[in-house]
Amino acid sequence: MNVLQEEYETPRRLPQHLRKQEAPEPPFSYTIRPARRADLPYVREIYNYYVANSTVTFDEDGMTLADWRSKFDYLAKLGLPFIVAESATGQLLGYALVSPWKQKKAYRYTVENSIYLGAASTGKGLGSALLTELIERSRAAGLREVIAVIADRGAEASLKMHERFGFSEIGRMGRVGYKFERWLGIVLMQKSLK
Repeated sequence: MNVLQEEYETPRRLPQHLRKQEAPEPPFSYTIRPARRADLPYVREIYNYYVANSTVTFDEDGMTLADWRSKFDYLAKLGLPFIVAESATGQLLGYALVSPWKQKKAYRYTVENSIYLGAASTGKGLGSALLTELIERSRAAGLREVIAVIADRGAEASLKMHERFGFSEIGRMGRVGYKFERWLGIVLMQKSLK
């Protein structure tokens, strides 16, 4: 075999500077804003994913769009924060809200927080950004105490995040929920806003 024939049979590669460069992944960016009724189908999709696939919520049945509309209207009537994170392309990445801790009037300054992220948005600091904004909006709404109710298994990231934000563990309840053929407990955490 001569050298010329060998050159033709060996696959050739362009020099690095002539090869097509892969586009870099765009930076993870988002805007946090108040939730709108038009967001509710996406909020439902995010939440129902966790209902079907995890124990971070003890709900076993997904929420309907009618359920979310009712909740949205109720929180708006009470003036409670309900926010979403939206990508530059308009995709809903996650949401956070507070709801009354108990229905009795004496508890009107105490709320429970909820934060849920789309699967592709976890581990990028979005949960912390939503919690920061939720705390500020809760403080501005005149609320005094925020309670976090967190599953005692499978929600370690949520426990650590709440600790970083100054939530203190105030109690545990074992074996109060039953989902996916196993008993589950909760960790109660609290943060004072005033």
